[in-house]
Amino acid sequence: MIKPWSTLSSAPAGDFRIFQVRKDIKRSPRTGDDHDFVIIECVNWVNIIATTADGHLVMVEQFRHGSNTVELEIPGGVMDSTDTSPEHTAQRELREETGYSGTQGKIIGQVFSNPAIMNNTCFTVFIEDCRILHATEFDRTEDLITRLVPIRDIPGLVAQGRIRHSLAVAALFHFELWRQGTSS
Repeated sequence: MIKPWSTLSSAPAGDFRIFQVRKDIKRSPRTGDDHDFVIIECVNWVNIIATTADGHLVMVEQFRHGSNTVELEIPGGVMDSTDTSPEHTAQRELREETGYSGTQGKIIGQVFSNPAIMNNTCFTVFIEDCRILHATEFDRTEDLITRLVPIRDIPGLVAQGRIRHSLAVAALFHFELWRQGTSS
């Protein structure tokens, strides 16, 4: 049976505006040896599955600096300290990035962003009956184009490598499970 490692010490190792780094010293329950680990501390994230009444998914295209590519993704963002819930974050981010609003959001999934080195959760929030009601409000570093994509086209876009953001693919899988009735 796998047992948790005990933490012997934990100390900040760097602050990089959008995340912090800490160094933990932990003891292996199997060997008793001590090892150091680097953990990236991030606030929680939200990805939004936003659908229109006529069967489209509200998506965005944007440049991603890590991969140096333009990616087709679902809207999303970080939970601000003023956000009261992932559903609140989802409504805010959808409005800011696309101008769309819809019904009350519902969490349909959540994943750890990268549990090997990160401490945050990424929530998938479903918002339906979306309509464009607002002007966009991009952050200083955002440059987005809204795309309406037929829901039926999504599996093919993932299979073709047109949708490649791993957390967006995970969110789309949660959406498919929800549509099949096999998810909460």
